[in-house]
Amino acid sequence: MAQIISGKELAARIKQRVSSQVEELKAGGVNPCLAVVLVGDDPASAVYVRGKESDCRECGIESRMLRLPADTTQDQLLEQLKQLAEDRSVHGILVQLPLPAQIDEQAVIAAIPPEKDVDGFSPVNVGRMMIGEECFLPCTPAGCIEMLKSTGMPIAGKRAVVLGRSNIVGKPAAMLLLRENATVTICHSKTENLAQLCGEADILVAAIGKAKFVTGDMVKPGAVVIDVGINRDENGKLCGDVDFAAAEQKASFITPVPGGVGLMTRAMLLVNTIQAARRQTGR
Repeated sequence: MAQIISGKELAARIKQRVSSQVEELKAGGVNPCLAVVLVGDDPASAVYVRGKESDCRECGIESRMLRLPADTTQDQLLEQLKQLAEDRSVHGILVQLPLPAQIDEQAVIAAIPPEKDVDGFSPVNVGRMMIGEECFLPCTPAGCIEMLKSTGMPIAGKRAVVLGRSNIVGKPAAMLLLRENATVTICHSKTENLAQLCGEADILVAAIGKAKFVTGDMVKPGAVVIDVGINRDENGKLCGDVDFAAAEQKASFITPVPGGVGLMTRAMLLVNTIQAARRQTGR
């Protein structure tokens, strides 16, 4: 029976650390500030933004929330980002995705200065991550690595399989695992012998976006399973990409949904915001 990797407990420890760092910065005259831009009224996005507001409040970080109507044009949004980019009191900028159809997401991401890109999505930060330079790491993959490290199991030399190749999770998760000296395979919809490859993984990161896609027979006995998925099952209940009940019987460690990677994603955003404040102020 697997041990549960609690995102709640890990995130709480990170928040305590961030709170101490915020106090230090404020004592030195720096007030860490995160600006979050929400365009439209997508219910899921609104929930995420409220969570980020709560996290900032809990840690003493100033949060500026810009809520724009769904019919906001791309030019209007870019102008808002320009103002935030030039505002020296704002240290981190996050635009909540997805955006309405009339707005080009890549143009918006590119408009955020790399030094304020606390989501870690800008081409500059992605490039720096690829070549191993200091940068803001994408929050979800960074959270996955923290959860892996919390198990005490060495990552170096292990065989890792990442299910999914998105720019937000799959690709950067593979790169961060590689940076930790794992041997990494990325699987996707065109992968042959997918179940066999998953069954050989010491570390399995599921980020494919399909409810309970990973069945028990796809999990190697003793593997660590990181479930990034957020889906609804046939009964409308929140679930991940992994059949938790079946995988729990074979894995050594496993993350739950909810209560797992999602909470760590939010915690790593706080970490990036503090890093941004320090780099911009020399503290």
